[in-house]
Amino acid sequence: MGAGIIGVGRYVPEKVLTNFDLEKMMDTSDEWIRTRTGIEERRIAPDDIDTSHMAYFAAERALQDAGMEAKDIDLILVATVTPDRPFPSVACMLQERLGAVNAAALDISAACAGFMYGMVTAAQFIDTGTYKYILVVGADKLSKITDWTDRNTAVLFGDGAGAVVMGPVSPGRGILSFELGADGTGGKHLYKDEYIVMNGREVFKFAVRQMGESSVRVLEKAGLTKDDVDFLIPHQANIRIVEAARQRLELPEEKISTTIRRYGNTSAASIPISLVEELEAGKISDDDLIIMVGFGGGLTWGAIALRWGR
Repeated sequence: MGAGIIGVGRYVPEKVLTNFDLEKMMDTSDEWIRTRTGIEERRIAPDDIDTSHMAYFAAERALQDAGMEAKDIDLILVATVTPDRPFPSVACMLQERLGAVNAAALDISAACAGFMYGMVTAAQFIDTGTYKYILVVGADKLSKITDWTDRNTAVLFGDGAGAVVMGPVSPGRGILSFELGADGTGGKHLYKDEYIVMNGREVFKFAVRQMGESSVRVLEKAGLTKDDVDFLIPHQANIRIVEAARQRLELPEEKISTTIRRYGNTSAASIPISLVEELEAGKISDDDLIIMVGFGGGLTWGAIALRWGR
């Protein structure tokens, strides 16, 4: 039995910040944002809701979906670049709130590719039999590290969390192949100083190339082809980057997730949030082949070929 997903959950804050709201805050326009990014609105967490709170809300729903209790979890992995504080980790805070008394806990810092890193890390523990059930969460409150006077970055980001419970699944299902990578020489193009700093042109070029190449390589590693792909869930950073990945896999538009319109870029949360959205919409069925692919600051990237089902 391989490692796969047996429960999912997501959380997004109630407050909606639209492009028209941003027009009142800075020199930008709804048309400018939509045509360049594909984003129409994003969610913003209030001051009393931090990353660990969002992670908790998503994790509770994932546990419920898996039909499990927190005490059943062996390990908690939280992908985030916006922890509540330097330490304790968000994972440790989440362990306490959930009552996951039997779980080890740690954070993963790989920016927007963090959820891919978390899933792949979890799979190694499950495949070796070291742990049976692992909670993987992607959660970020990017609004607290966004410069709301910089129209080049402020229009991109939102807050949210997504979670999956991973464990053994039936033969032939679960993670079939993966790729993780990093290029530290590109770190200067996307990083946090006081706020997020990004060289949009360079990150765009990197992302368009890497998302497509990684998706193709995980298919090759699994002995599959583009024709086998049933659905693509890319990191939601920019609609043009998402579209480039779709074209590389030669997929019709109905086979790709585009939640960026409603949520913007939620960093490590974007892929699990999208997964839950598409499951709820009935777009993913048992035994479908899903490609998940993301990139982020570091620069980092990761891709997974997964056969859906428990």
